[in-house]
Amino acid sequence: AVAEVQLRDDQYTLDHMRAFGMYNYLHLDSWYQDNVYYVDQFGRVMNLSVTLDTALQKPREVFRLPTDLTACDNRLCASMHFSSSTWVTLSDGTGRLYLIKSGKRGSSASEKWEIVFNEELGSPFIIAHSVSFVKSDAHSLAVLLLRVEKDELDTKGSGFHVTLEWVTIAERKEGDHRYEIIKRRVLQGKSVPHYAAIEPSGDGLMIVSHKPFTFMQSKSDKLEENDDVKVSNEKKDPLYYWQQTEDDVTVTVHLPQDLTKDDIKIRFSPDNICVILKDQPPLMEGKLYSSVDHESCTWIIKEDKSLEISLIKKNEGSRWPELILGDTRGEFVMDPSQCSEIAESLMHLTSEVMNPNPEKENPPCNAQELEECDAFLEDGASLCRFDGDTMKVTHIINLGSNQYLFSVVVNPKEMPCFCLRHDVDALLWQPHSDQPENMWEHIATFNALGYVQASKQDKKFMACAPDYSYAALCECLRRVFIYRQPTPLATVLYNRKEGRQVGQVAKQLVATLEANDPILGFQATSERLFVLTTKTLFLIKVNSGN
Repeated sequence: AVAEVQLRDDQYTLDHMRAFGMYNYLHLDSWYQDNVYYVDQFGRVMNLSVTLDTALQKPREVFRLPTDLTACDNRLCASMHFSSSTWVTLSDGTGRLYLIKSGKRGSSASEKWEIVFNEELGSPFIIAHSVSFVKSDAHSLAVLLLRVEKDELDTKGSGFHVTLEWVTIAERKEGDHRYEIIKRRVLQGKSVPHYAAIEPSGDGLMIVSHKPFTFMQSKSDKLEENDDVKVSNEKKDPLYYWQQTEDDVTVTVHLPQDLTKDDIKIRFSPDNICVILKDQPPLMEGKLYSSVDHESCTWIIKEDKSLEISLIKKNEGSRWPELILGDTRGEFVMDPSQCSEIAESLMHLTSEVMNPNPEKENPPCNAQELEECDAFLEDGASLCRFDGDTMKVTHIINLGSNQYLFSVVVNPKEMPCFCLRHDVDALLWQPHSDQPENMWEHIATFNALGYVQASKQDKKFMACAPDYSYAALCECLRRVFIYRQPTPLATVLYNRKEGRQVGQVAKQLVATLEANDPILGFQATSERLFVLTTKTLFLIKVNSGN
């Protein structure tokens, strides 16, 4: 039987349910076709690789976990992830991580799982994701470990927080083929992420979650940051103040007491300015935000011993967001009339009345048409990308009402795709970490899937074929729903009600499993669905092979 681990009494929160209670015990190896794995109660990693439906082999053992799983009281389920076509990361659920060199997998004679690294990494975790890459000439693996931990400081919430530990393990330089941990970083949040994946290069991380995640700092980082804080606390007054109208920009600089007109040198050019006071390095120097009429620019010393510079804009009417590109030492001063002007120009975006005119031509959405199942529990998740070096967020996207549905590996060399609900449809997005201008690409649409899945209150797992030919979901017990993409019809149908011809149709299929045990695992390939219960592995043929 499958090594199912039931939730304990102290694992009572929604996060425990999401992370461990809804865990998918069936692992799809996307590097090889129709190749799935699960761990049984003896700690054996069992594999089923399908080549022909008529010649189904029994699942075969490829590896046995060395530890006695029943000895650990607070263990979680065993978990695994296929980092590449020859590397696997494996956890026994007790807090130990195994790095395994598997050889080529998928019923081939060369499959032999060898432990290359194994280490105790603290409290029990499950593996969320892993990647294999080469960095500075050393083979490395990055693994993401998910934990739900007690939070002593959280008195108002559930009393737990979620951590994602990002561990990087690399081959040692000594050439003895031994591996060691070179980096451990921890992110903390208040909800189990819907999606968390490391970029193929190992340089960044993407997370879709209901509540935000932040990097927790180690003690050495904290000391460095304290130094930075001191610097920013001693912030000086602005070096200069500047104002603008449609036609000109006025800059005011406070001068030291004993300066005269002869001590000041100012050079204007169409795109640059340079201000030098008495043999000192330039006070202001750099490229202006926009071109000026440099021959009409002037400067004077005012009675209050301040220097006033007037720049005449080349392009009248344009508003400058900054004076000198990249220079933050000045402060922009807005006069009251400009404030009201800007406020007015933004007026159309806001309204004093909550819903001023709901009967306008096209209301955004008619609340009466939405059903109870459409009311989305958690208002909006967000998608964040973290940079591995700076440990800062580089991109953040609020998904709003675009509910997260599931993730799927379309190409194992890329990050997993995620599927979001858009109105009644479901759209599949492929992250491209190496393409900043095309970071998330829309690659497929499942018509009406957003709508039909909302009514399936008992759904447990959801998936789609890597070739997008169908999407599928299963309930906790027995029932599996398959939604095919529309296909052209051999004969034309006629819709009498609307009086139009129908050229293609999308089929919905329902399969009922002959099993009384709950469904523990669910994976889709282009040809078939694999459904795992405690004692049985079902194969459902969806598409015939080409």
